[in-house]
Amino acid sequence: MNNKLKVGLVQQSCSSDRDANIEKSVAGIRRCAAQGAQLVVLQELHASLYFCDAEDPARFNLAETIPGPSTETFGAIAKELGIVLVVSLFEKRAAGVYHNTAVVLESDGTIAGKYRKMHIPDDPGYYEKFYFTPGDLGFTPIETSVGKLGVLVCWDQWYPEAARLMAMAGADLLIYPTAIGWDPADTQDEQDRQRDAWITIQRSHAIANGIPVISVNRVGTEPGGAKFWGSSFVAGCQGELLVQADTASETELLVELDSARSETVRRMWPYLRDRRIDTYEGLTQRLLD
Repeated sequence: MNNKLKVGLVQQSCSSDRDANIEKSVAGIRRCAAQGAQLVVLQELHASLYFCDAEDPARFNLAETIPGPSTETFGAIAKELGIVLVVSLFEKRAAGVYHNTAVVLESDGTIAGKYRKMHIPDDPGYYEKFYFTPGDLGFTPIETSVGKLGVLVCWDQWYPEAARLMAMAGADLLIYPTAIGWDPADTQDEQDRQRDAWITIQRSHAIANGIPVISVNRVGTEPGGAKFWGSSFVAGCQGELLVQADTASETELLVELDSARSETVRRMWPYLRDRRIDTYEGLTQRLLD
């Protein structure tokens, strides 16, 4: 990772108009680049409404191949602006096999790599198992000109195992494109607890691994009823909040990260050194009897 890296996050609402969604994303990317961003991250499934709120076979028509229309569009933007981009796509891999996939585009417009979402939820309003085959690319950082990016997606952010494996593989950053929101029927107290838990678990990944965490969520209330809570943020390698958006605004965030800070923190808090790898066999089991 370059010693100093300026990162941009684009938090937006989405509609049923794909072209308008992409135009909005591109405008946000341009504003980030104009302020010096070298890496820009978009939210989960930013080209469409969050379509997993219902099980509808017709919605598979939203999927696209990789390479495909989105990688061409955003690859051209990455090349024009000379930045690295993290975009999120509904990938059509083959007939009947679809993934929730994050693609990293290098500053020359080429595809640096991709990550297929590993943990797939199935909850009211989030019927992702109907649409997405679990990822099969593992937890491998993507090499780019701005560093090794540990890209994960949304539900993956609740799993310390995923963050740890990315860090062990050499990730300089953890990046979580996200689409998460409130059920309007929940009480305000419950909504607050859910959002706080979401922030806390990701900050803990930064602390436990000594690397920054970037999380980008959408905003807006969509036809399925979810009210997406935004709150996109970047946490430093001791879990400190470096920058955070509010729960409703369409906005961009800019932050400068310093890789030397991760090295300093890992020397003070050497969690990777002190792991008792000889005692963790049980982690590969569902439960311990």
